[in-house]
Amino acid sequence: MEEWTREELVSFIENKSSGIVYFYTPLCGTCQVASRMLEIIREMVNVDLGKMNLNYHPDFAKGFAVESVPCLLFIKNGQVVEMVYAFHSVPYLYEKIKELLL
Repeated sequence: MEEWTREELVSFIENKSSGIVYFYTPLCGTCQVASRMLEIIREMVNVDLGKMNLNYHPDFAKGFAVESVPCLLFIKNGQVVEMVYAFHSVPYLYEKIKELLL
């Protein structure tokens, strides 16, 4: 999963793209488990998936009203359609992606 820059996220939204943005912090244990789950998902579906360390982008946390990490933003046509904090399982995430993006 590729680390996105500020410019990449802004461009992604401005271009009305669809995909997932994963907000995390490196010392968060739950984020480490979530990252492994997302690596599996990455092999299962063909969607844009970028990650951003909120330690370096606190303005995005505020702008998107991120309450905690890990956090997934499901973006469709440049608009946030859902935010997920509880990842549950790989099958749960797969179904959520099918429902919202595919």
